[in-house]
Amino acid sequence: MATLLRFYKFSFIFTLICLGLGVWYGWSSTGSVTATAQLLWIIVVLSVLEISLSFDNAVVNASVLKDMSEVWQRRFLTWGIAFAVFGMRVVFPLAIVAIAAGLGPLETINLSLNDPEEYERIVSGAHVGIAGFGGAFLAMVGLKFFFDAEKDVHWIGVIERRLSSISALPAIEIAILLLALWGIASMLPDAEALVFLVAGILGLVTFIAVEAINTMLELHEEKKRLAGAVVRSGLGGFLYLNVLDASFSFDGVIGAFALSNNMVVIALGLSIGAMFVRSMTIHLVQKGTLAAYRFLENGAFWAIIVLGAIMLLSAVWHIPETITGLIGAILIGLSLWWSVRHNKREAAAVAEAITPG
Repeated sequence: MATLLRFYKFSFIFTLICLGLGVWYGWSSTGSVTATAQLLWIIVVLSVLEISLSFDNAVVNASVLKDMSEVWQRRFLTWGIAFAVFGMRVVFPLAIVAIAAGLGPLETINLSLNDPEEYERIVSGAHVGIAGFGGAFLAMVGLKFFFDAEKDVHWIGVIERRLSSISALPAIEIAILLLALWGIASMLPDAEALVFLVAGILGLVTFIAVEAINTMLELHEEKKRLAGAVVRSGLGGFLYLNVLDASFSFDGVIGAFALSNNMVVIALGLSIGAMFVRSMTIHLVQKGTLAAYRFLENGAFWAIIVLGAIMLLSAVWHIPETITGLIGAILIGLSLWWSVRHNKREAAAVAEAITPG
């Protein structure tokens, strides 16, 4: 219990602060105990949904974070939360409305607080572009993991070995994504198709840019190592993780309107979830969970590919967030079970080998 509290202490404190803000906002805006209680309930439900739908995010974050120094791990938990909470849960939807409606910052905030129905309509109307950008970025994250010639741990072997073997073909994952974008865009009206394609290409370019920054930083660090300097940086991974976290957040922000169209309520609920996802990430890294469960990382990246595909397809068809989360949970659960089975078999083999015949 004490160990768990060490990892999640800040998240619980953050939760209490957000719930306190929820009580203050509910009472000051409604003056009703019942209405305030209902508002708090929605905040709790939103936070639980965000946590349950984001476990794959935590596993993938951990796969990147485990190679970073403790300093950058702490910065991801502290500095990164400002981007995840304030940037994605507050500024992002406000920016969408400001751009779509041609409003200034103060006018947009006023709209979100005083005309939540119109605010929701504008944010939801931007879904095609969000689906294109976020889906493209997440798809590239997943494809990059499996199209890797050096990858030696295969969970769904019949597929993963084949993907690994053809990864020598230059930019094969980019070609697959562009074909998917073209195919989905062909099912949309012309105006929406253009928005979707542009957003998808920008998502692809963002992924390439983040990868390029990471590579340049790694080359710089390698030069320092060769010169005898001690290097413990993680800026490239930090940038990558925050863009990845933002891509995971797109669908959650849009889906939250199914429960509430109040910007304050949505921001508080999703922020609690975002904080717990970061604590879960640190927990997975410091407990060595990825190393202990051989196929868990593979399951998380399959979940990311599915999430990216669903996000892209959601530009054409509405797909409930519950289905997305359920598929991700099933994939991660199966990979965890497979890992446990693998560990038991290895332990049995070792025991048999050392037992005198």
